[in-house]
Amino acid sequence: MMRPEQKKSPSDRKPIPVTRPFLPPLAEFIPYLERIWESRWVTNGGPQHQELERALCRYLNVPFISLFNNGTNALLTALQALDLPEGSEVVTTPFSFVATAHAIKWNRLTPVFSDVEPTHGNLDPATIEAAITPRTRAILPVHVYGNPCDTAAIADIAERHDLKVLYDAAHLFGVTRPARPPLRDGDLSVLSFHATKVFGTFEGGAIVCSSEAMKKRIDSLKNFGFTGETTVAEVGMNGKMNEVQAAFGLLALTHIDEALARRRAVAERYTAALAGIPGIGIVRPSVGVTPAWPYFPITVEAAHLGKSRDDLFEEFKRHDILPRRYFYPLISSFAPYRDLPSAAPEKLPVAARFAEQVLCLPIFPDITGEEIERTITVIKAT
Repeated sequence: MMRPEQKKSPSDRKPIPVTRPFLPPLAEFIPYLERIWESRWVTNGGPQHQELERALCRYLNVPFISLFNNGTNALLTALQALDLPEGSEVVTTPFSFVATAHAIKWNRLTPVFSDVEPTHGNLDPATIEAAITPRTRAILPVHVYGNPCDTAAIADIAERHDLKVLYDAAHLFGVTRPARPPLRDGDLSVLSFHATKVFGTFEGGAIVCSSEAMKKRIDSLKNFGFTGETTVAEVGMNGKMNEVQAAFGLLALTHIDEALARRRAVAERYTAALAGIPGIGIVRPSVGVTPAWPYFPITVEAAHLGKSRDDLFEEFKRHDILPRRYFYPLISSFAPYRDLPSAAPEKLPVAARFAEQVLCLPIFPDITGEEIERTITVIKAT
């Protein structure tokens, strides 16, 4: 036992991750599991799965949603459902998790990287227009950190050039705005329900669509292409969400408003504490948007702070705090993509600056006040 006069050494401290899943009390999960055991229906669109789809449609105010076992398979299937000719170009962002571009390549399409705007790191409509060629068939923007893209401008570009629009909305759960819900924009939107996201099903994901016909197509594609008991209409995959994942999602949904409120409270504490520190910028939510704060991104300007983002990153690690450099390095710098003409660094100056400066601080519903203050103290001590 530690004596009262003893203090914890740095090695005794519990590391603070950038995020960790919000887990409701285990006792609340038991009834859901009992229903699965009693029904003996553990996958293939069972009762929990069907109930979660209906509940999410209501909560997100969307007409149709199809659940998946993970967000990457949802993204792969969404691109397949758009029926883009093999070899077509898809304009997308280099400032995202690599799954965004991988889904394009897996569909035998060519990603064309376009630069981002300097406020939120979202795809810049002005650079989208410049990236379009006769082979372009779609645009795949990302709502970075849950800040909605300029969907009106992107819709205008898509209409003028006859392009499909698929949104990577992995960060968008819980984000609202007064006008049209951002998940209704584009042809399709893809959500991630990974354990690190605002809403999770351990692993999981979903595609949001606007028509019953498209939902049926997506449901077929995620089930090997079956359209009936003995009929396979096209090549599909196994992307089905199982009943345990769906059950956890149903439970998590009963706590989601509480979880979002806690995240917003943490973000308010960070914002108040970090405001005015030279060299520290906060990637703030879009005007009029109610944020979900899946991450709390700051930018670090070495010329004003006196140390670089990477210096601060290493300083955090020395204090057992584990922020993340989301998204660094750029997708365009990875081996499968760096030789593309659109991946040239000089074509992506804003994205490169974001990747060199951004740092996401720890934020999750059950982060403690002491953990928040430890994080703030490291920044203020620089």
